[in-house]
Amino acid sequence: MSFKTENTLQTERGNWLVDDRAWAPDRDKGKRAYFLLKRSFDVIVSTLVIAGILSWLLPLLALLIKLDSGGPVFFIQRRVGQHAILFGCYKLRTMVVNDLADERPAAGNDGRITRVGGWLRRTHLDELPQFFNVLLGAMSIVGPRPYMPADCRQFAAIVTDSEVRHRVKPGITGMAQAKGLHGTYGSDRRVIFQRYHWDAYYVRHAGFALDMRILRRTVMLLLSGRRGE
Repeated sequence: MSFKTENTLQTERGNWLVDDRAWAPDRDKGKRAYFLLKRSFDVIVSTLVIAGILSWLLPLLALLIKLDSGGPVFFIQRRVGQHAILFGCYKLRTMVVNDLADERPAAGNDGRITRVGGWLRRTHLDELPQFFNVLLGAMSIVGPRPYMPADCRQFAAIVTDSEVRHRVKPGITGMAQAKGLHGTYGSDRRVIFQRYHWDAYYVRHAGFALDMRILRRTVMLLLSGRRGE
């Protein structure tokens, strides 16, 4: 069964559809034990993080956001998830309210980014609400990062098999991020191919030991302040 699909995508009834659904997850039956363990790990860890950290940290961050720029504290962005289904990805708001937030990602010196928002982005604290996405089942702690529909169009125009990443749940961190590939990439084909390479590698070799290595590598990068390889 081929992963090859057409590059023309369209949004319809909440799904990010492709012309060929051959890549749909019909080969996951042999990994049922892994996916059960992975889901149990996601629920336990996300519950501990929400109860033990976010319960007191989010109110403090919300106060900083309100004092800095007013407006809503949270931003819900449309992202493409498992089976190419659109879902609302929870984030702390880092930009002024604007109509392009779902289509144009922020660049390094983007004027839409607030003062507190810049700090939240550098420290990755803006991603913390995604533990709620994990608990609700739309995301996993480890998996390919979910992209906006506009990003999927760009990827599909460059990488024919880019939709292979949709066979598994998107993650808060993934193999590409553990390799230092995170943030905006613009139209850099080299970065796009690198991300595709590591996302595809993860999908085809997914296992709990690999998840733990990715998670450990991510924590090391965050603690060191380095951007990775």
